[in-house]
Amino acid sequence: MRHAVLWLTVSAYMITYMDRVVISSAVPMIQSEFAFSLVTVGWILSSFRWGYALFQIPGGWLGDRIGPRKALTLIVCWWSIFTCATAFCWSAASMAATRFLFGVGEAGAFPIATRSLSRWMLPSERGYAQGVTHAGSRLGAALTPPLVVWLMASYGWRLPFLLFGALGVGWAAVWFYWYRDTPREHRSVNASELALIHAATGERSRTTTSVPWGAILRCRTVWYLSAMYFCYGYCLSVYLDWFPTYLKESRGFNLKQMGLYASLPLFAGTIGDLAGGWFSDVWLKRTGNIRRARQVIGFAGFALAGAAILPAALTDAPLTSVWFSCLAFFGLELTVGVSWAVPLDIGADYAGSVSAVMNTCGNIGGAISPAILGYLVHNIGWKEPFLVASVMCMIGAVLYLKIDAGRRVGFVES
Repeated sequence: MRHAVLWLTVSAYMITYMDRVVISSAVPMIQSEFAFSLVTVGWILSSFRWGYALFQIPGGWLGDRIGPRKALTLIVCWWSIFTCATAFCWSAASMAATRFLFGVGEAGAFPIATRSLSRWMLPSERGYAQGVTHAGSRLGAALTPPLVVWLMASYGWRLPFLLFGALGVGWAAVWFYWYRDTPREHRSVNASELALIHAATGERSRTTTSVPWGAILRCRTVWYLSAMYFCYGYCLSVYLDWFPTYLKESRGFNLKQMGLYASLPLFAGTIGDLAGGWFSDVWLKRTGNIRRARQVIGFAGFALAGAAILPAALTDAPLTSVWFSCLAFFGLELTVGVSWAVPLDIGADYAGSVSAVMNTCGNIGGAISPAILGYLVHNIGWKEPFLVASVMCMIGAVLYLKIDAGRRVGFVES
């Protein structure tokens, strides 16, 4: 049953990214209808990221406070409503406000989903679990551009927002009906699996409902993790928010080609998510060294991404750029399952709050990125934003060497 919980969580991750990348595929048509400049579009895309970043910690706190069953149901319904509302926007201001409120809802998704797995998954399955969930999100993002392009060509840009919003509401109903916050509460968990989970994780019961923010914020591992994720979030936003537009404006692809080629790096990222979490867990099982099991994979992924972005940006051949972008995004995503396993490793029942701190910093990077890219492209060109992303990946690689997944929150660090 713990794997059934995992796969239901994977479907939630898919929906989060499907809902957030609809707009990146719709940008050319929205720009045409409203005559938005590239800088205006950058601020609209950035507004989602600011809502997403600022409400990470409240979202993680909500999941730790009332439990992931109620919390995830609530926030999925919230963001699905604002996904639909995007179709009714009439100006740049209304679209920016709607996307900000959409981001407020999605902010709690990953911290609460991480918390939802904390009492279900075995420690030796956490890297794989986080890899699979994030692979699901990238797969959702990869499937979305061709589907959105087809829907837009037939029905206009508004219908995709309505359909994807309705999908989220349906998922929330299934989650609330079926999921339970602990294995013991779920009627379908048999005695053997319950014993297996408790033997590996311990049957924890909280003595307090208060989140130990002091211990979390004093933990140096949390801050190295958060700084690393700032670099990741900055680079991720470049690809999720701007890559379709880049292919059309800089590489000369038409709308249908854009939908196809924008998906390829996301498919490569899906493989990276699966591979990173799996390799990390294999390393952990063989060596018992959780620090190295998380650290080496994260470092290698960032280094590969930083190296591959350079030829992708500098080549004059459009298809060569796409293939190197696939390699870069594969490397970037290789880090993700490991990064999200660390909050489970060090945070236990407060993994939602630890991951919220990490994801807040990641999405501050993601919020800054679209606006900076808009200005860079407007004033210089399309190569420079990717060169900046390469530098951010190299910084992320160095920071990963400082992350110690074996040091739990609350330990005194010298």
